[in-house]
Amino acid sequence: MGNRTPLYDQHVAAKAKIVDFGGWDMPIHYGSQIEEHHAVRKGVGMCDVSHMTVVDVSGPAAREYLRHLLANDVAKLDVGGALYSTMLNDDGGILDDLIVYRRDEDYRVVVNCATREKDLDWMTFRAEGYDVTIRERDDLAIIAVQGPDSLERVSDVMGGAVAGAIAGLKPFSFATVEDMFVARTGYTGEKGVEIILPGGDAPALWASFEAAGVVPVGLGARDTLRLEAGMNLYGSDMDEQVTPAESNLSWTVATSDDRDFIGRKAIEAVQPKARLVSLIMQARGVIRAHYRVFAGDDDVGEVTSGAFSPTLQHSIAFARIDADATAPLTVEIRGKRVPVEIVKSPFVRNGKRVYKETEN
Repeated sequence: MGNRTPLYDQHVAAKAKIVDFGGWDMPIHYGSQIEEHHAVRKGVGMCDVSHMTVVDVSGPAAREYLRHLLANDVAKLDVGGALYSTMLNDDGGILDDLIVYRRDEDYRVVVNCATREKDLDWMTFRAEGYDVTIRERDDLAIIAVQGPDSLERVSDVMGGAVAGAIAGLKPFSFATVEDMFVARTGYTGEKGVEIILPGGDAPALWASFEAAGVVPVGLGARDTLRLEAGMNLYGSDMDEQVTPAESNLSWTVATSDDRDFIGRKAIEAVQPKARLVSLIMQARGVIRAHYRVFAGDDDVGEVTSGAFSPTLQHSIAFARIDADATAPLTVEIRGKRVPVEIVKSPFVRNGKRVYKETEN
């Protein structure tokens, strides 16, 4: 038996298929992954993401500590703002990707569940010399409500101060309402909020959303949604062996001043050997992770994430290929090399195709 979120009983009652995910017993789907995917693209769905690790960083040196710890710069943040960043090791490899929120008195960091122990150890180790307190908040739950109808539905269900807060939120901002934390963030490419609240209050809120027609969505649909949205998955599209530049994440690295963040010297000293590209395949079939990618007869890399896109009705993927590899490319599927096209992601936004063609 793995770890269980405060919403585990709700998933079982809804006849979810439960699987192990990073040591947690989580719902992969509630009957139809495709229907759950479309619910988020066309209406509103909700995901239990309470398996994510919430860490509060406080103290007089919290800002300077996080400026050193993270590749992106928390100095950009005003109170109420959020920032996506990678956290690097000394060699420039990606230890994790995360979101950091700036509150009045401290910062809240949300990291991945599969890297929890490693992240907490690293954050504690690198805090030496800084007057900071690092506190894991395992008493909290997170419900992500996503889709074109999400903001209206959450406002209708929760009303009052929450509805008022949501009305004033822009993407990558948040508000605190009593003991709830409501952020305009998500992992689907749609409108939405992520609500962080005491674990004991989560089942009642989940039930209220479900009664209002919000569709429960498992990890399967969450994965196809994030891939369509052009969002990396830690452990698949990035890890400690690759740098941000090799993961299409250079935009998350702030180098505009002389800030000495961990991994900076390493990533500035080395020319990237690979790049992460977005692929589409119009032919029948599905591109899967670890399929080999070829440029002519040369093996130039492998697929890191791949799936059939329910929105586009063809296969899409990310692949890490040699930095100098050029089109045309093929992917080997069951011994046959099938043509693929490099495009500029995201593949889908607001339920529609948005990817752009590139020359190579």
